Amino acid sequence: MNAILDIGLLVLPMLITLFIVVVVLVLGHKILLNEHTLTKDNQLSRKLILILLYILSVLAVSLALPVPESTRNQVIGLFGIVLSGVIAFSSTSIVSNIMAGIVLRFTKPFSTGDFIRVDQYFGRVSEKGLFDTEIQTEQRELVAFTNSFLTSNPITVTRSSGMILSANLSLGYDHHHDKITDLLIDAAKKSHLLEPFVEIIELGNYSISYRISGLLTEVKSMISSRSRLYANILDTLHDADIEIMSPNFMNTRNIEDAPLAMPSGLHVVNKPMPSPLDTAPEDIIFDKAEEAEQKERTSAQLSEDIKALNVRLKDADSDNKSIIEQQITYKKQQLLKLEAKPIQK
Repeated sequence: MNAILDIGLLVLPMLITLFIVVVVLVLGHKILLNEHTLTKDNQLSRKLILILLYILSVLAVSLALPVPESTRNQVIGLFGIVLSGVIAFSSTSIVSNIMAGIVLRFTKPFSTGDFIRVDQYFGRVSEKGLFDTEIQTEQRELVAFTNSFLTSNPITVTRSSGMILSANLSLGYDHHHDKITDLLIDAAKKSHLLEPFVEIIELGNYSISYRISGLLTEVKSMISSRSRLYANILDTLHDADIEIMSPNFMNTRNIEDAPLAMPSGLHVVNKPMPSPLDTAPEDIIFDKAEEAEQKERTSAQLSEDIKALNVRLKDADSDNKSIIEQQITYKKQQLLKLEAKPIQK
């Protein structure tokens, strides 16, 4: 009986330590990661704190082991060596990506839903994680970049306030550039581009290269707006009996005998202009990025509303407190449903 009691007294400190460690880790997970008013951008610091709690928990259990002090010191030393080795061997990958993720959270070069170009890839940001960042390309593919790659390579971000949409084309020297400029500007206006302008970018051996550009304020409709601009350029030039053909074609054909390089038949001059609010291919191409952006915005707005209601609750009288508490409960339920809804892959 005394032997069992001695063993119990010897093991008791470790059991108490294990109990405290389990309680601390469970509470840590509940407080740090299950906070539904927490946005994704704020989760990074919470995850780092949780990793630190795990390291301290292992250290605490090592100190409470029912072994001689020399053995305990060896276990702690072994734990330190293993931890140092893990950090050293993974410093070029895991640690560097975590540090890069922290840098991206502080500098904020882009947000979820933004159009970015990295290396040869272009798309909308659909997810920002602790180790990597994911974008959705024009082919609806999901491409993940490590955060260290993003911090070591140039990132081109399309401004949400608007972008310059351009189209290049080559026309013959037999057309005056003023006439071409007016027609291209007219095509840009039909494409809902603001402040359009035309540049002559090259005087080639057989043709003149033009660039028509304009401000597109609805950035999310970039792909459909670009296609609409190309179509309007074709229609506008063809309606004015101006053919569009390559220099090689112009150089090898008999101009006097060959027919114009234009589609035959009547052109619809006054066709209705499509609205940029109509269903666009971007709704299918960037579906995950759009969903992630809307979810993040709604989550942030609900979090701000809950904070504002909590501030009002402190100064509210007894009659208004119950109303404000009901509003807080309702918004928390909305936030809980929003966070529980997974984003489609």
